[in-house]
Amino acid sequence: MLPHLGAPLFSPIRATRESRDRTTLTTHACTPRSGPDRISKPRDYNADMQTLVECVPNFSEGRRPDVIAAIVAAIRSAGGEQVQVLDVSSDADHNRTVVTFVGDPEAVSAAAFAGIARAAELIDLDRHQGEHPRLGATDVVPFVPIRGISLADCVALAVRLGERVGRELGLPVYLYEAAAAIPERANLADVRKGEYELLKQEIGVNPKRTPDFGPERVGPAGAVIIGARQFLVAYNIYLDTANVAVAEKIARAIRHLSGGLRFVKAKGFLVEGRAQVSMNLTDFTKTPIARVQEMVKREAERYGARVTHSELVGLIPQRALVDAAQWYLQLDNLKPEMVLESRLDTAPATEPTSSTAFIDQLAAGTATPGGGAAAAFAGGMAAALVAMVARLTINKRKYADVKTRLLAVLERAEALRAVLTAGVAEDSAAFTEVMAAYALPRDTPEQVEAFTAALLMAYRVATEAPLRAARAAAEVAGLARTVAELGNVNALSDAASGAHLARAALIAAAHNVRINARELEDAPEAEGWLAEVDSLQNETEAVVAAVEAAVKARGSGTA
Repeated sequence: MLPHLGAPLFSPIRATRESRDRTTLTTHACTPRSGPDRISKPRDYNADMQTLVECVPNFSEGRRPDVIAAIVAAIRSAGGEQVQVLDVSSDADHNRTVVTFVGDPEAVSAAAFAGIARAAELIDLDRHQGEHPRLGATDVVPFVPIRGISLADCVALAVRLGERVGRELGLPVYLYEAAAAIPERANLADVRKGEYELLKQEIGVNPKRTPDFGPERVGPAGAVIIGARQFLVAYNIYLDTANVAVAEKIARAIRHLSGGLRFVKAKGFLVEGRAQVSMNLTDFTKTPIARVQEMVKREAERYGARVTHSELVGLIPQRALVDAAQWYLQLDNLKPEMVLESRLDTAPATEPTSSTAFIDQLAAGTATPGGGAAAAFAGGMAAALVAMVARLTINKRKYADVKTRLLAVLERAEALRAVLTAGVAEDSAAFTEVMAAYALPRDTPEQVEAFTAALLMAYRVATEAPLRAARAAAEVAGLARTVAELGNVNALSDAASGAHLARAALIAAAHNVRINARELEDAPEAEGWLAEVDSLQNETEAVVAAVEAAVKARGSGTA
């Protein structure tokens, strides 16, 4: 389980998260349509520390809370306990949402894929309008190394995700920044030039638009830009003037492209009646925030303007703030380890991790985890028992004639165990979205409409989660029957236990499907879901009865 890294934050985007300006990057000597030679298998990361990678996908939706909630729920569900969503920032003017999450590299990649898939279902770029340039429903997906992982590892993650998105979702994928296959795609602005509308005209016609992965055609979900980069600080400064030309002049003076500070990208905007200098600091260790702040102040004075305040978009490393404090307070001896929170973070844990942590959480009296999560947990245990019986059988000479079949059972049981284990967090995350929807304001007709849409979407996700668990549990019961009939006779009780646990998981999951589906009575699929869980339950009762018969027969030596 990922250690607590802070509660999710919700803050507005004031300008572009990924800069429109150019930066110089070292790229890889690869050709477009990268091919299998660039697609490496997942590697073993630094075993001496918990590996953390950050992903900051930008979605082309900032006005419909229900769509945003559905995308975030998909990310949380796919990532499970190994991924933590740290920040969700939306802006209606830009019609864009930035989600920041961290965790285990492979889990983060899976979460990113789920978000991309959900966005492709819910966002139509032919109808999308907003200030921010975009190429796709999921516009850009950068991986950022945080701990125990290198930028090269993040490049490999980006390439694997790009290949999967192109193959499974049928979306064109372009690799950018450190993952760029050709130098011309290193800069995000160059990849996104002309946006979705020009891409529709040129893809399949202009060779420069050939994607790295996926088809040479584009649909209403557009294309996806995936890459790897170092940590980026999105930082905006507001001026006491409504003259956006002043902000644009300052932006030209400070950005690297125009001869300014090396690791600064900048552009001027008018936001809520104030001129704003919007910046991306691509390496705060070499161009510190304090230096940027002071240069903007001096440039503003040239035009008779003053800085009123600054803002962050998303998250910032503590080191960046320590550097700023050191400069402004003239604390020449200030070191990160002198900060109290830094010492606390590095202090050894005082309590060991409990093997009964999930059960303790169930008993805690909180809304989550609940019955749906418990159903998935029980199903996971059932799958584990099936896998155990299969392993106790396949290497025994006595059962050589069923080895091939039980190897297939073992493989499927492990796959279902993974699905059900992930379903524990998935169910909890889904119900959390329901509670978040209920917390939305309902003071105006527009807010009521947004609340209703968000609540229906949340209940849909909260129904689909236990439904997946019910399907998986039913399949586990079938595998339990196979090992009961063919497996090691000394593990018959384990096979029976697995079957009954799977039955219990199915019944519990079905109850959660039924209660949540009530809130979706107008949805056409709700009736089908209810009929499906009834059918699964009836079929599983027959399967469990067959397991009991096999155990009785084989245990008494009559079979």
